[in-house]
Amino acid sequence: MKKKAAGLIVTAVVLCALPFLLPPGSLNEPTVTASEQDGLPVVGSYGQFKKLLKKAKTNYVVAEAELSMPAAAAVLKARDSGESAAAPDFSATNTQVQGVDEADIVKTDGTYLYQSTSREVRIVKAYPASEMRMTSRISYEDGLFTPLEMFVDDKKLIVIGQANSSVELAPLPASKRAIPYYRHNQLVKALVYDIQDKAQPRLIRQLEVEGQYLSSRKIGSSLYLTANHYIDTYRILQEKTELPGPAYRDSAFGEQYQTVPYSDIRYFPESLQPNYLMVAGVNLDEPKQKLSLSTYLGAGENIYASPTNLYVAVTEHKAEPIKLKQGESLAPSFAPPPLATDTTIYRFGMNDGKIAFSAKGSVPGQILNQFSLDEHDGYLRIATTSGNMWRTDSGTSQNNVYVLDSTLGIHGKLEGIAPTERIYSVRFMGKRAYMVTFRNVDPLFVLDLAKPAAPRILGALKIPGYSDYLHPYDENHIIGFGKEAESDKDMAFYQGMKIALFDVSDVTKPKEKFKTVIGDRGTDSELLRNHKALLFSKEKGLLAFPVTVYEWTEEQKAKQDIRGYGHFTFQGAYVYRLDLEKGFTLTDKITHLEQADRDKAGEGWYESTKNIKRILTIDQTLYTVSDDFVKAQPLQGPKAVKTLPLTK
Repeated sequence: MKKKAAGLIVTAVVLCALPFLLPPGSLNEPTVTASEQDGLPVVGSYGQFKKLLKKAKTNYVVAEAELSMPAAAAVLKARDSGESAAAPDFSATNTQVQGVDEADIVKTDGTYLYQSTSREVRIVKAYPASEMRMTSRISYEDGLFTPLEMFVDDKKLIVIGQANSSVELAPLPASKRAIPYYRHNQLVKALVYDIQDKAQPRLIRQLEVEGQYLSSRKIGSSLYLTANHYIDTYRILQEKTELPGPAYRDSAFGEQYQTVPYSDIRYFPESLQPNYLMVAGVNLDEPKQKLSLSTYLGAGENIYASPTNLYVAVTEHKAEPIKLKQGESLAPSFAPPPLATDTTIYRFGMNDGKIAFSAKGSVPGQILNQFSLDEHDGYLRIATTSGNMWRTDSGTSQNNVYVLDSTLGIHGKLEGIAPTERIYSVRFMGKRAYMVTFRNVDPLFVLDLAKPAAPRILGALKIPGYSDYLHPYDENHIIGFGKEAESDKDMAFYQGMKIALFDVSDVTKPKEKFKTVIGDRGTDSELLRNHKALLFSKEKGLLAFPVTVYEWTEEQKAKQDIRGYGHFTFQGAYVYRLDLEKGFTLTDKITHLEQADRDKAGEGWYESTKNIKRILTIDQTLYTVSDDFVKAQPLQGPKAVKTLPLTK
C-alpha cells in the first residue's frame, strides 16, 4: 500500500497569458526599489504601477499563433516512463515526471474511486467489484462552484475548480468618469476535505485566488496551482482613483477577502506584461500558519514542473521594425512584416510549498505543450518550432532543441530540424529525446543529448501519419499515439487513429515495429490531447484509452475518398495486450452506450454523459468510468461485468 503523506502544503500560482511585446527603452522606467526576496524590482506604488501598464499597453504586438497552444491541461507518483509507481495493486494517473503528480477527473486509492463531474464529486466504494456502491456525494448545486480536477491522499481530498463569487472581492471606488470596471469576480478554489470517513467528507479549508484555472501539480505533500488573471488596463489608466490589486482568501483566517498592495508587487524588467503572477503557499497541517503570497507582473501559458523547479513558459511575438523614408507612408494593401516568436522561461525553485524566482531565459521559437520541456542533470531541455509553415524562404518553419544551463542561458543547441514542418509531439527520456514533426509524412527523430553543449541527431524514420503523444515502453521502445495520414497532390489528410510501437535499439535506424489503425477519418481520442486519458502497465501488458470511432461505409471504401469522413460506430474504451513479440492485440471493446443510443446516433456523436472518459485497474479488475456509470470486469477470464449507475 502507499505510504501516508506527512503533511499537505498548498501553493497557488496565478498567471495570465496575453501575447504583449514590450520593446526596451520606449518609455522612461519608473523608479523602483529592489526586492530583498528575489532581486527583482518592486512596483512600489500605484502611480508607478500605472506607468508600467502604460509602457506595456503602448508597445505591444498581438499575433495569432500558428501553432496550437493547449493549456496545459493534467496525482500519484509515476515512473520516468510515465507509468504508475504507486502500489502494484492499482493504477495511477499517467504523469510526465516521476514524483510530480497531476490532477485528474478520476482517482483511486485502491479501494475507493473518486470522480469529479461539472456539478459534484463522487466517492464510490469500488473494490471488491462485487461490493461496488455509491458511498457519498459532494454537491455544488448553487452553480457558484464548478469542480474541475482532484488530488487524493490518505486523509484529504483536494478539489480544484472555478468559482463565481457572489460577493464583491474588494471594495471598488466610484468612477469619476463613469467608466465600468471589468472584474469578473472569478476565483480559482482549492477545497480541502477530510475524507477519513468516506461517507461523511468534511470541508476543512478553502483557498481562493482571483483568476482562471490553468493547471496544477502535486509533489509529495505540496500542491502547486496555476491560473490566469486579467488586469483591466483601460480602466486603471483612465482613472485617477486607486483601484485594488488581486484578491485572495484563506478560510482559516476569516471570510474577508484580502488584496495585494502594490508595494508588494514585483515585475520582470525585460518582459513586462499587464497581467498578474501570484504565488501563495500554506501548510495545511499547521492551522496557525497563514497563507503566504508573492505577486509579480508577468504572464504564462505552459507549465512544467520537475521535483524541485517550476517553469513558466511564455510566448512573445516580435515584429521587425519598418523603415520608411521621409514622407513615405504605408499603402493600404501593405502586409505587416511577419512576427518572430520567442519563448521566455521563468524558473521558480520549489521547496515544501514555497516558491522563489530563481532565473529567466529565452529561446527562439514556440513550444507545443508541457512535454516540450524537460529538466535533466541540472539542465533544462526545450524543443520549439520557429518560423511559419506557409513561408517558402528562410523564414519557413523549422524545429529546434535548446539546452539551457543553471542560469537559463543557452548552453547547447540543435536548430533547423525538418524545415517546412512543425512539432507534433516530443518526449525527453534521460540522455535522449524523440521528436515527431509533420507536414506530409511523419518523421520520428532520435536525438542525442548526452553532451549538453552539442545535441545531435542520431537517426530518423519517415512514415505516413503522425504522433500527437509519445509514451515510453522501455529504454529501446516508445509508443506513438496519433493519426494515420494519406497524401493527395502534395497535401496530407489524416485518417483513423494510429498506434505504433517504435524500436530504437539501433538509434541510427529507428523502425516502426508494430502498428494498428482504429477506424477511419473522424476517429478521435482524448488521449491525443490529454496524456492523462491513458492507462498503461508494462508488467500487465495492458494498454487502454477512450476512443470515438468513425468508419467508412462500403460505398465509401469503394470510392477510396481519403478526404471523406466516416460514420459514427462506437464510443468507449479500446483495451489492448501489448508485448514485443506480437505487438498490439485488441482484447476488448467496452462501451457504456446502449443499442438505443447507437440507433439515435446518425452520422456523428457528441459529448454524452455515457462517454467513457477514464479507465483504471484495481488488482485484477478493470474499471471504465463515464459520468453515468462505472463498469467493472476481470482483466482475465470470463467477462462478468458489474455496473454501477452514478446518476441520482
